[in-house]
Amino acid sequence: MAAATSGEICCSEAPAGGKRGHLGIPEAVFVEDVDSFMKQPGNETADVVLKKLDEQYQKYKFMELNLAQKKRRLKSQIPEIKQTLDILKYMQKKKESTNPMETRFLLADNLYCKASVPPTDKVCLWLGANVMLEYDIDEAQALLEKNLSTATRNLESLEEDLDFLRDQFTTTEVSILLEKNNFTLNTGTNFSHLSTDK
Repeated sequence: MAAATSGEICCSEAPAGGKRGHLGIPEAVFVEDVDSFMKQPGNETADVVLKKLDEQYQKYKFMELNLAQKKRRLKSQIPEIKQTLDILKYMQKKKESTNPMETRFLLADNLYCKASVPPTDKVCLWLGANVMLEYDIDEAQALLEKNLSTATRNLESLEEDLDFLRDQFTTTEVSILLEKNNFTLNTGTNFSHLSTDK
């Protein structure tokens, strides 16, 4: 966590010591000495400082929502890729056979249709955006294994980013509470007129 050394509340965006950045998530500034922090330019009143901190907190909330959506999407994609790889491995075994493969495929929601698939060394993969391409089974397997590896790596990275974001929430919340406590101690009034309660 960065200690506040200037009147700027926002954050520092440069990754420390060559570490991987966190998807552009700015690091929250921890206010160690509230009195000296309040004397800096741009921090005229407690209301101004709390407004800046609350604004940063809301940005973190928005980032959390976006990262959670990405995580859900990846968590649903990974099992689909694994299932498709299993099917390709099964087709690889059956391609030397002369017997057709009996299967069921999804026709509509909760509606499956029986199919008889002759031995083949070609498959079609949906790539997204209504694009389907034909591949040899080996090529399709290599592509899906690469996609699985990338999706798994991205999921791990998202987990790290979410952990980092949680730390920024905590830092911002502590800074807000320190500022409120400092104001209350110095003036004897509280912040019931502000809507920055977390």
